[in-house]
Amino acid sequence: DTLYVIEINPRASRTVPFVSKAIGVPLAKLAAKIMMGMTLAELDFTREIIPEYFSVKTPVFPFSRFPGVDILLSPEMRSTGEVMGIDDDLGIAFEKAYLAAGLKLPKVGRVFVSVKNTDKRSIVADARELVTLGYTLVATDGTWRTLKTAGIEVERVNKVHEGRPHVVDQIKNREIDLILNTPYGKQQRVDDSEIRAAAVIAGVPCVTTRAGISAVVHALVAMHRGEFEVKSIQEHHRSLERAPSPATT
Repeated sequence: DTLYVIEINPRASRTVPFVSKAIGVPLAKLAAKIMMGMTLAELDFTREIIPEYFSVKTPVFPFSRFPGVDILLSPEMRSTGEVMGIDDDLGIAFEKAYLAAGLKLPKVGRVFVSVKNTDKRSIVADARELVTLGYTLVATDGTWRTLKTAGIEVERVNKVHEGRPHVVDQIKNREIDLILNTPYGKQQRVDDSEIRAAAVIAGVPCVTTRAGISAVVHALVAMHRGEFEVKSIQEHHRSLERAPSPATT
């Protein structure tokens, strides 16, 4: 029943401007006024604003400047910036965010899928969606067996240590358009890191988390529904149904 405070971060992180833009309220300005003694009631900011649209934040990484580096993420801060995608449709919001981050998702082509054992069962639904959209799936042995057992059409490709031609050869030859690769354990970490490093050099989008894969599939589904609409952030803010607040002036 004892509350322990392990960290206090009295700063405006990169999340603050993102949320401010998502809801149309200058949160850092309000926080400064509260520090000076004003109350939320005086600032007319006493209720939560929930937009009807989706806002997606995507980090921007400098991996293209460091050929050969492994792009696998960790708790270490590696992003050099963040971008934002807004839309009434979640998948399109993801697509806009990826585009802003410099990741052009392919509308057609070959998708390489290789996921760790704990992700194999859950990847089946996303893989089936990709085939429905017209993509050709390529997978290494373990993932290939899982998808084949589920009745999904997929091509098998060698891992690096299994001999050539292998998946890295295909990436270097521009035969792969998208990589979905969640990391395995220590035994196969070398193979995985070579795949991700080759993806950076070839400029192929590479997703390394299970949640990220689902987000990308959402974006691809949205892409196949047609072109998205472009609005200014001011237009999105005007759609928010809330009373005018002196805090925003």
